[in-house]
Formats: sequence, structure tokens, C-alpha cells
Amino acid sequence: MQEPKELTIETLTVVKRDGRNVKFDATKIERAIVRAAKSVDTELTEADHQDIEDVMVAVLDEISSRFKDDVKIYEIQSIVEHELMERQQLEWAQAYINYRAQKDLKRNQATDINFTIQKLLKKDATVVNENANKDSNVFNTQRDLTAGTVAKAMGLKMLPPKVANAHLKGDIHWHDLDYQPYSPMTNCCLIDFKEMLNHGFKIGNAEVEPPHSIQTATAQMSQIIANVASSQYGGCSADRVDELLAPFAMKNYEKHLIDAQNWIDGEKRQAAFAKQKTIKDIDDAMQALEYEINTLYSSQGQTPFTTLGFGLGTNWVEREIQKAILNVRIEGLGKEKRTAIFPKLVFTIKRGLNLKPEDPNYDIKQLAVECATKRMYPDVLMYDKLVELTGSFKAPMGCRSFLQGWKDENGQEVNAGRMNLGVVTLNLPRIALESKGNQDKFWAILKERLAICKEALVFKVNRAKQATPQNAPILYQYGAFGKRLKPDESVDELFKNKRATVSLGYIGLYEVGTVFFGPTWEHNPAAKQFTVDVVKKLYNSCQDWEDEYGYHFSVYATPAESLTNTFCQADIKKFGRIKDVTDKEYYTNSFHYDVRKAPTPFEKIDFEKEYPPYSAGGFIHYCEYPNLKQNPKALEAVWDYAYDRIGYLGTNTPIDQCFECGFKGEFKPTARGFECPQCGNHNPATCDVVKRTCGYLGNPNQRPMVHGRHVEIASRVKHMSLGNDSNDIARQ
Repeated sequence: MQEPKELTIETLTVVKRDGRNVKFDATKIERAIVRAAKSVDTELTEADHQDIEDVMVAVLDEISSRFKDDVKIYEIQSIVEHELMERQQLEWAQAYINYRAQKDLKRNQATDINFTIQKLLKKDATVVNENANKDSNVFNTQRDLTAGTVAKAMGLKMLPPKVANAHLKGDIHWHDLDYQPYSPMTNCCLIDFKEMLNHGFKIGNAEVEPPHSIQTATAQMSQIIANVASSQYGGCSADRVDELLAPFAMKNYEKHLIDAQNWIDGEKRQAAFAKQKTIKDIDDAMQALEYEINTLYSSQGQTPFTTLGFGLGTNWVEREIQKAILNVRIEGLGKEKRTAIFPKLVFTIKRGLNLKPEDPNYDIKQLAVECATKRMYPDVLMYDKLVELTGSFKAPMGCRSFLQGWKDENGQEVNAGRMNLGVVTLNLPRIALESKGNQDKFWAILKERLAICKEALVFKVNRAKQATPQNAPILYQYGAFGKRLKPDESVDELFKNKRATVSLGYIGLYEVGTVFFGPTWEHNPAAKQFTVDVVKKLYNSCQDWEDEYGYHFSVYATPAESLTNTFCQADIKKFGRIKDVTDKEYYTNSFHYDVRKAPTPFEKIDFEKEYPPYSAGGFIHYCEYPNLKQNPKALEAVWDYAYDRIGYLGTNTPIDQCFECGFKGEFKPTARGFECPQCGNHNPATCDVVKRTCGYLGNPNQRPMVHGRHVEIASRVKHMSLGNDSNDIARQ
């Protein structure tokens, strides 16, 4: 017979309010008492510290004498309150009780619809400015914000208690709570435009036939985009749009050729006329698509977050579509030639096609470089590396979410028509701070948090499966998600067997390294390996969940627009201002190099390239540049350097314009927004300020952002120098 295990206070399990069981940790009790004491007297005396020690001894004695297996959190708190009052530390006791009451109140307020609606009516910045591309002044956005406020409160009540609590505390972030789980919506997708344009579709009461020209095809695309964006909550993408639209442009060519045969002699002249007219049609169609997307409003009260992927087409029609997309973007919008925010353009570079001067489409790569120096887009995909990282080639869904290679029951590779079911992001810096430099404790806490993330992601999948095809006909019945379902079929037919992805996000890897290895850890091999191991742990966990549930769980270097601020502000309250971690008031997103250190693009690429293999579900690299309009070769040099190292690269370069004084370049960040350094203008009506807000572009002067995003963008602007001039870049 085995000897019974000796029970000590160290073996106790604490039962939290949300039902979690965690290991007893006396230091948490001590921290809470110290916090209460410091709220009364900022500077604690030696006698105060002795009193705290005495209280701790009494509390631990009481707990160990009364509880043998587990103890509920409220029982611990009751003992602490009693001991504080017994020792006549009445103010400390009151502060301790108030802190707990405030936490309970905030938790209750988060699910109180009346309270959350009042925050909206009072134009609380955390509500109305959460999304940098939503204008909270317009009626339809206000209506969406109202619905979202209600959905958030209801959604928190629907979530598993552990997940809701972790979200409210800032341990994790449940993305898009204003849409899901209240509605069983999906996140982002690659729309199957080929299926829809070639076989027709239905929107509202209209049965739409396949188009017979490129102009009609792009008009139908814009209508599809608007309806898809209103039926999900994430970004939507058109993959290989040049190849997609080429057959419809050929219909234009064939019509023009028939006209030419009626009026022009000679086959060569007829063909030349038809080609010239078709090129004009292509230009007009791509300009119309650009304007239509930028003038659309989805039911979410915003321009649909749209991405166009292109660059692999080789015939003359596909080449002309590529050139038209780039030339339209270079031209700009309206009489002032403003930079278009949408669609996001993603150009593909491929060895043997357009990488080198001897490649047949090299001239289009040159045009893409010019466009990026003037309009920041296109971002670029490196064909071979992306296939290596994700298993197949495709554009991102929205800004940076990538599908993994997948084949259907017939062995056919499928990308278009697939989707993501949602993201939950982990606050990595908080785990590092809680571990107090102890790596073993870090891994233990990470394991606990990953268990909560798993529960959250499985809940996302199960909630999305509760939709019916009739909830979103454009997605499920009319081809946007590829296979067309019947009204009584399960939407899970399009999710299961790893067809859909669901994503575990992470933020603040730089700060994790700083906590354990100091603020210059980038050059420390042990530190670098530790941070790689952190991402690898997330990846391995997702692999395990995938095997268990049959859905593709992917690791996502988070598209955290306001989360860089939200997590950091929460941790400032919890841990205070910690140098190089919380004191800068924002966290570094995903695996990015610290922007304050102004690395060269080559240093940044080499530093970051080791992380995407373990976060291939969503990633992007950015490089910061000075004004490159006069030296596009510098940008091309970086693109070429990146080709065999990373899969997806974005450009950050100053492209701001002042229409009052004519200045073009980099606007100055100020407390009231960005202003012209030449005349001080910051009026959005007479200037065009375009900055990266994570994966997309945004106009911070037109769409006010929460404080942390201004801080991060200002930091980027401040540290945009390369450390060498652009001519040196070209030579490297």
C-alpha cells in the first residue's frame, strides 16, 4: 500500500472565480497586501514591512490549518481581510477590499449593456477610436458601433468563464468581440472570384450572370466584396487578380477585333487596334475598381478591408492588368491625387519571371518599385519562400493571414474559397513579467495560458459551425467560399478537415527577450534562441490541437492595431513602468525588431527571418526608409535581398502631402496628430497623411486612433532613418 502524499500549503490548489484550478502561490497574496499598503502610504517604513510579514505568516498558518486539497479564491481574500483588521490595519484592509470590489465592478460593467452603451454615447475613445479605418462621425458607423457595443456585452456572457476572465484581465485578447461570438461569423477569406464570375451568383433579389467584359467583371467584383465584407468581420482578398480577369479582358479584345474587321484592312492593323482598345478598357476597369472599393461602405460602417494579389501572369493581357493596377495607384485618387488606402496591393516576385533584369516581367517589377516609393503599396510576396513557409502559393487573407497548403478529396490544391474562423492573441510580455526572470516559471505560466487559448479557439470553431448557409448566402450558397452549399447543409463542410484555419496570435516577443536578457538581446544567441523557442512552443501546441480536433490551428504574428497599446496599458497598471518594457507605452507587435533601434532593412530582415517558419498562419515584415522617390533602386535592392530570406515584405516610407504649401515627404507627429513641417497644416481636408496601422495603411488625421497607435507610429517616424543613406543601400 502506497504512503499517502504529504499535504502542505505548497500542494494546495486555488480555485479561481472562473473555475480554473491553479497552483497556490503565496507571493500573489503578498503583492496584493503590498499594493493595498502603498495605496495608503506610497513609501513603506520598516515597521510596515514587518507588519506585512506578520500578516503573511498568520494568513499562511490559517490557510494551511483549514485547507488540505484546495481553497477557493474568495476564502483566501476573506482570511487576508480578517487578519488585516485584527492587526488594526484598517486603511490597508479598506484598500484591499476596494481593489477587489473595483475588479468585480469592472467585470460586471463589461457585461452590462447599459453601462457599455453609455460609454459609446459619451464618445469614450476606447470605443469610438478602436479601429483606425472607421469614421465614428458617420451614421452607419455609429449604428455599427452601437450594435457592436451590445454584441460585446452579450458575447462576454457567452464565452467560457475562463476565456472571458482572461480577456478582461488582459492575459489574452479575443479579437472582434463586437461580432463574434454574438454572431457565428467567420473572420477573413480568399474569395473564390473565379467560381462566382464564371458561374454567376445572387445578391439580394438579383441573379447575376457571368460578365462579358472586364469592366463588368470588376463591377461585379466590387459588389461581391461589399457583400462578403458585410457577411464576415475580417479582410477579404482577391488572389492572382491579373490571371482572374484576363479571360474577361479577352472578351473585350474579341469584340474589338470584330469591329476592326468591319472597318480596318489587314490582320496586323486589326489586331493592333483591338489590342489598343482593350488596353484602354483594362485601364478604365482597374481605375473603376479602385474608386469603387474606396467608395464602398459595408454594413460594418467602413470601407471593406480588401487585398488584391497579382504579379504572376505572363501573357500580354495579364501584363497589362498588372501595369494598370500599378499605374492607377501611382496616379492617386481625385483631383488632389491622394493615396488610396484600399485595396491593399500585394505584388508577387518570382525567380525567372520578374526578379532579374533578364526576366520577361522585370519591367513590371520596376513599376511596382516606383509605385511603392510613391504610395507605399504594393507589399511584395516572395514566391519561393512563401511556398516553403505555407505549403502553397497564395495572397494573404486581408493584411497578413495565410492559409496553409491544402488539397481536396480529389487531390486538387485549393486556396480560393477558404477562410479563417478567428484569432485569439496571447499577451507574452505579461507572462515574462509575472515570471520575474525565472524561465521555468515562464514556461509554466505559458502552459496555463495556452490551455485557455485552446479553449477559446475551440469555442470559436464551434460557434462558427452554428451558422447556417442562409445566414450568409453570398458566402455559403453563392460561391464566395468555393463549394456551394444547400440551405440544409452544415457550414462545417467548408471548415473541417483543415480546410479552414483558426489562429493563435502573439504580441511582444521583443519585450519577452528584454525581460530575460536585457534591452540589447538582439545580438545574444541564447536570447535569440529563447524567443524562437517561445514561438516554436506556440507552433507545437497548435499542431497538437490540430491533431486533436481536425481543424487547422495556426500561429499568427498578430495584426494588432490597438492591442499594442491595450496590453501595455493593462500591464502598466499591473506592474508599473518598467524600462524598455512598459515605459514606452506600447508593445512591439509580433516578432518585429525594436523600431527605436533603427536597424537597416538588411539587419531587420536577417533578425526576423527565423520566426515565420513557426508563425506561418500570419506574418509580415516591414522595413523603414527615408524618401525613396529619387532612388527606387535602393528599395529594389532590399526586395532582392529579401527574396530568399522572407516571404512577405512591406514598405514604410514618408509619402505625406500638404495641399496648402505643396510639401511632400514626412509630416511631423504631434499630440494633435501629424502636421506639415513646412507650414504646420494638419487639416485632413487640405493634407494627405498616410501611415501604416499594422497590416494596412491608414490616415491618422482623418481617423483618430487610440493613444498607443499614435505613439507607435510617432516612434516609427522618429526612428525612420536607415543608419546609412539610400545610395549605400543600393550598393549593399
